[in-house]
Amino acid sequence: MIDLSNKNALVTGAASGIGKGISKVLAEQGANVVLSDIDPNGARLASEEISGSGGKSQSVHLDVTNRASAQSVVLDLLDQLGQIDIVVNNAGVGGAGGWWERKVPSEDDWDAVLAINLRGVVNISQAVEDGMKERRQGKIVNIASIASRQGGPSIPHYNASKAGVVSWTQSHALQLAPYQINVNAICPGLLWTPLFEQLIGRPDFYDNQALEGLTGRERFEKVIELGIPMQKEQTPEDIGKLTAFLASDDAHNITGQAINVDGGRRMN
Repeated sequence: MIDLSNKNALVTGAASGIGKGISKVLAEQGANVVLSDIDPNGARLASEEISGSGGKSQSVHLDVTNRASAQSVVLDLLDQLGQIDIVVNNAGVGGAGGWWERKVPSEDDWDAVLAINLRGVVNISQAVEDGMKERRQGKIVNIASIASRQGGPSIPHYNASKAGVVSWTQSHALQLAPYQINVNAICPGLLWTPLFEQLIGRPDFYDNQALEGLTGRERFEKVIELGIPMQKEQTPEDIGKLTAFLASDDAHNITGQAINVDGGRRMN
């Protein structure tokens, strides 16, 4: 078992999906988890669920696109907790509202993914790095996607934003390596989350006659069967388990890496 006792972790986009799963796993490993989200009620409910299961958690409203707000939230947490040991940059979107209905991403879609998926990661990472530098320790885990590994015609704006996360991870890892701070990325595969539920409904997402006439969940399961060598879906808890390892002392010599959790869909 990984021991994250006495570690304070901040997770963005934690109200649902991957962020919520990561938060649960970190709490199970002993961390005190701060669940942050632009949806404060969702973050609060997720935190209460973790606390009800015996974990240590709290929630906070956080808009990762607002740099001043991000810095203010981090300063408040530092005053309250003393230090932030682990940061998980998970907040992400597929585009602006209704993005899944547009075959060609709009300017708003591009703005949304770059502001949240990429700049949001930078905003939070830079808000916490000074405290980590002073202590010469810290773990930053950025949630990218296997969409970062290869371009595609369906959601190029999303793919580009996640490729940017991988590149930023490498650059930031080099910047912080002299301070013994680890920065890594995780590239999740296919998970049944609210975002993927929107994505799977797009007729151009996976062009295959075998998917015609199927419901969203049935399409998802068929894509798993056809496109995942291990033929099983990934879960938020799968991502959480790798996050917990990368956030632990066992990963002290791993930095600048982007690790796929995808059942073999992409091999690097």
